[in-house]
Amino acid sequence: MSSTYTVLHDPEGRIEGTLPLDRATHQCLVKTVLTWTDDPHLATADYQQIALLLAGAAHALADDVRRAAARLPEDHQARALADLVLTEADQTLSAGLEGTMRCVKDRARLVRALYERLDRLTETEPPSPATDHGNGGEPR
Repeated sequence: MSSTYTVLHDPEGRIEGTLPLDRATHQCLVKTVLTWTDDPHLATADYQQIALLLAGAAHALADDVRRAAARLPEDHQARALADLVLTEADQTLSAGLEGTMRCVKDRARLVRALYERLDRLTETEPPSPATDHGNGGEPR
């Protein structure tokens, strides 16, 4: 059995910016992870998989936050706050993935912060085709 596939070359990330993430799924996962008070004693591979999923969402959200912030004047307060969240994102995402509850919780907190910042940025600016990700205006 042979399979075929197409390699997508999109160095400017134009297509990625129009593909919505499944926000409800990510928010449900974030909520679940952040409610853990005791270690649920998952397998290391499970923690790594959850952290990887959250890191992927965080990377995509950080790109959305950067694009939304770039549309604001440089001295705008919302842009300054976005820069702080993006600095935190860069620091968190540059750390290696670990198979620990702490690592998963760090990424869950980051995804939550990025969604919150993206929501505030999209409230600040008028809607445009660049912020409508083909999902009824719902931010990623």
